[in-house]
Amino acid sequence: MGQKINPLGFRLGTTQSHDSIWFAQPTKYSENIQEDKKIRDWIKNYIQKNRRISSGVEGIGEIKIQKRIDLIQVIIYMGFPKLLIEGKPQKIEELQTNMHKKLNCVNRKLNIAIVKVTNAYKHPNILAEFIAGQLKNRVSFRKAMKKAIELTEQAGTKGVQVQIAGRIDGKEIARVEWIREGRVPLQTIRAKIEYCCYTVRTIYGVLGIKVWIFSK
Repeated sequence: MGQKINPLGFRLGTTQSHDSIWFAQPTKYSENIQEDKKIRDWIKNYIQKNRRISSGVEGIGEIKIQKRIDLIQVIIYMGFPKLLIEGKPQKIEELQTNMHKKLNCVNRKLNIAIVKVTNAYKHPNILAEFIAGQLKNRVSFRKAMKKAIELTEQAGTKGVQVQIAGRIDGKEIARVEWIREGRVPLQTIRAKIEYCCYTVRTIYGVLGIKVWIFSK
């Protein structure tokens, strides 16, 4: 019963493609995976430190990495690129040089590009960040979930499901709450489903947020 699979891995090769594209020999494979993780973590931390305080959302949709022998191409899909770039175009160059030093890639060039996501709240990562921000500000979880669903419907999706698990509203017993609007056909491989799981640290403990969005 209930054999659950990650909706992204389930659709690889049909509606979903890999976030990292490179080729490595078996001995170097784990190094490359660790390098990808470092790049993603470093970018997220940098944007968190340099964003404007007023907005609680980092706005990173996804980070795609393509590697060649002499080049690492990193594409950051952002819902709100203004948070990073506004008035400071040198920020990307600074990020690029810092990362180049940290990765210690002497023979390879590092190139970072930022792409704006048209409908930000069509992306589960950005939506999960929004919910996390609301929960940190002690907003009722039901209100946060309903607001999130409203935002995705405005972005023009066919269906959305949001799940929050943990000590919701500071209750002593952890539980799982979820809400669905529209269709979310997880068993249909042709259906383009965007998915993410996000961890948020609140004063009561850690909550897990999962978001499924059926875009087309």
